[in-house]
Amino acid sequence: MKLPTYDEMMNPLLNSLKELGGSGTIDEINEKVFNLMQLPNNILEIPHGDKGSRSEVEYRLAWTRTYLKRAGFLENSSRGIWSLTKASKDINELNPKDVVNLVRSISKSEKKEKNEISEFDSNDLDAPEEFQDWRITLKNILFDIKPDAFERLFKRILRESGFHQVEVTGKSGDGGIDGKGIFRIAGFISFNVLFQCKRYRENSITASEIRDFRGALQGRADKGLFVTTSSFTRDAVKEATRDGAPPIDLIDGDALLDKLKELKLGLDIEIVEKIEIKKEWFDSL
Repeated sequence: MKLPTYDEMMNPLLNSLKELGGSGTIDEINEKVFNLMQLPNNILEIPHGDKGSRSEVEYRLAWTRTYLKRAGFLENSSRGIWSLTKASKDINELNPKDVVNLVRSISKSEKKEKNEISEFDSNDLDAPEEFQDWRITLKNILFDIKPDAFERLFKRILRESGFHQVEVTGKSGDGGIDGKGIFRIAGFISFNVLFQCKRYRENSITASEIRDFRGALQGRADKGLFVTTSSFTRDAVKEATRDGAPPIDLIDGDALLDKLKELKLGLDIEIVEKIEIKKEWFDSL
């Protein structure tokens, strides 16, 4: 089986959202698409260059979402939830070529309005958020800072995220961190959490590393948190949520960058707010 192109995944993506009830997170949508298209692991684990911890299929699916959004078939919220619009709810199947041509036509019209006369190319569309250049720059910074600075950053992230009594209990030569903390929910419920952080540039975390980490949890913590600057293999993800075994929460490189963005740690985010009420959105509910 070959890698599907972004336009080949348009209908599977819409069908996935319909099966999810009309909305879903990126991970939920991607997983549903993979299952509908019956994509094997050897295709799903092909990496996408140096753009982050996402795979090539995930990268192409990000462009699928971008095209469908520009064409008016999808919308997304500030919380990262993607949903069907009324236009997509009323169709059973779309013609991907029509979508591509529509988006190109829209981009050309926008350029003409700005008095920029040129042919459409891929640079006319903003890159999907999870593949924008700021992520590459930030990830390189995380690799370049000293191990003790990375340790302090990770402790700060945990504390800002609601952890208390954060303690580093072990170190490794590559800057990986092992430690523990207490995560408190609403000031009432607390969980003892054992965490492990691996600062890898390329190596993905494997299922055996998840099993080893789970073994370290036995009798020591209520929950496990495994964080990496790289990615997890699909077998590692399955192992982390295997039935009958204590679940382990996974944070990959892109999720780590998202957390830094959410907490505004080391980033200045400029937002220009413009509010426009869309009555048709409420009518389509």
